[in-house]
Amino acid sequence: MSNARATHLSRRGILAAGGALGLGAVLAACGDDDAKSGGSDKETTAAKSGPWTFKDDRGQTAKTDRTPANIVSFIGVAAALHDYGIESKGVFGPTRLKDGKADVQAGDLDISKVTVIGNEWGQFNIEKYAALSPDVLITTMFDAAGTLWYVPEESKKKILAVGAPSVGISVYDVQLPTPLQRMLELAKSLGADTTSSTITAAKKRFEDAAARLRAATKAKPNIKVLVGSASQDIFYVSGSNLSIDLEYFKGLGVNFVEPAASALKASGGWYENLSWENVDKYGADVIMMDNRTSAIQPADITEGTWKKLPAVKAGQVIARNPEPILSYDKCAPLLEDLAKAIESATKVS
Repeated sequence: MSNARATHLSRRGILAAGGALGLGAVLAACGDDDAKSGGSDKETTAAKSGPWTFKDDRGQTAKTDRTPANIVSFIGVAAALHDYGIESKGVFGPTRLKDGKADVQAGDLDISKVTVIGNEWGQFNIEKYAALSPDVLITTMFDAAGTLWYVPEESKKKILAVGAPSVGISVYDVQLPTPLQRMLELAKSLGADTTSSTITAAKKRFEDAAARLRAATKAKPNIKVLVGSASQDIFYVSGSNLSIDLEYFKGLGVNFVEPAASALKASGGWYENLSWENVDKYGADVIMMDNRTSAIQPADITEGTWKKLPAVKAGQVIARNPEPILSYDKCAPLLEDLAKAIESATKVS
């Protein structure tokens, strides 16, 4: 887990989601007949029929009397479903930057066409949510307890009391192909044509990219990869366990820098905290850096110790999204970029 994620988890009892919000007058459902399904007319019709059920990764079965049309989801989930032709009506989580542009976690989603009910951790406007007449609430889960990601614990009961069932897709301690498949199954249940040429091609690209990464690691097994995230005072070094991408990459042969279990203990196994003075504790040939807006980006790091790292001096730093958008279209480039970095890396550690 990145620094931002673990910081978020520790702040659950501190950040409030608007205090004691009253639901107010819930707007009557207006029927979204223009909801985009991205499929054929037949599939669009199917998406409006019912009943609908989906068993999520908590083992809970969401049920509605028709296939959900008014979908509210975490921004990364909305981006993944968009790639499958399923549109969300409302989103929560990092969606819009201060300049109005879309956050990296929005993928190809047109954020001007969705209602943002919360843009930061702890934000979830229940009145806006209720006004959407939601059919289902969908998000990911980063722990074994099944905590719904970006759904504030302090207002969770009020949110669920609106009446829409919730769906959680686990991204905890499993390899990337598993949640990718689960998201595809969810999209199919919502009306996506998962046999389309676009989706088939994206899945093949992902599989080809995995084969390329495996070949790259086999050809250069000694290239060491460090996974980091930067904040003002701390540099976080991720372990390769628990994260869906890193576990998968390790299975494909990537030689990760691994902090000792004792160093990871304070974060529940996700990462080790280093001061900027000690950022050179581990030798690395390639560095993968958290590209989310919650982290300082490599170009903005001014610490001299960072600039002296051999991998940095060699220009062997690439981006990593610790919360991958779970579509084959968005995950294939993650494999391709890492494969390319290893293929072209010079041994500097």
